[in-house]
Amino acid sequence: QVRLLESGGGLVQAGESLRLSCTVSGRTVRFYVMAWFRQAPGKEREFVAGINAGDETTLYGRSVKGRFTIARHKTENIVHLQMNSLEPDDSAVYYCASPESSFAPIKVTPDSYQHWGQGTQVTVSS
Repeated sequence: QVRLLESGGGLVQAGESLRLSCTVSGRTVRFYVMAWFRQAPGKEREFVAGINAGDETTLYGRSVKGRFTIARHKTENIVHLQMNSLEPDDSAVYYCASPESSFAPIKVTPDSYQHWGQGTQVTVSS
């Protein structure tokens, strides 16, 4: 059974950094696309970042490009999201996601992902 568990959320001030972690069990992360989405109250779930299986190609949402970095841990079954220069608009619940099929391409729509974590809250104060 595939399980995704996010951690690392919290309350920070604008301009500060946070690192989120997604610990995965039931599959080897390097064979699957791993992605981060976020959802703020009253808004749709938004693609934040994704990393390809195998070649480590990454893709970022327009609002976070240049500030956030997604990466796989080199030895553990963990995917990180390093978030720098945080802004109040980054406040949301952040979710880790992965598709059912191995080596599928990165997709930016939530319905392309079948496995989700429970989410971790990130709050950025101004």
